[in-house]
Amino acid sequence: MKIRVVSSREEIFTLNPNERLVHLAFRPSNKDIFGLVETCPKIEVIQLPKSYMATVSKSIEMFLQMQRVQLLEGDVWGHRKDINEYYAIPSSVIEKIKEMKIEGKAAEEIEKKVSRESKLNPGMVAYLLTKETPA
Repeated sequence: MKIRVVSSREEIFTLNPNERLVHLAFRPSNKDIFGLVETCPKIEVIQLPKSYMATVSKSIEMFLQMQRVQLLEGDVWGHRKDINEYYAIPSSVIEKIKEMKIEGKAAEEIEKKVSRESKLNPGMVAYLLTKETPA
């Protein structure tokens, strides 16, 4: 699974309309978020660094809820945009989630352990738990 990394507001309008996971590496305005949802109607998750999460308005949070888009806090550790515009979630992380799910571990336990080991945000692990791994 891949996360599309967007590093500037100009880039939003050049995105593939089928993008589902997007990490915004800049502080987005309300207009940027509206533009992103309009450009990518299938979007499911918008990830922002922790420092930018605090600046997201309540109205945008409500708008995203109505659009069924999750707003998650997190980073794409060690990703270099100049090399690849996508951050690939390692297959080992997906496998670990599947393995723990098969073992019957609780969702909270999986989120905690996998996020600690992979540096992924627990919210992103929860999303992967529902999307990538059939029960």
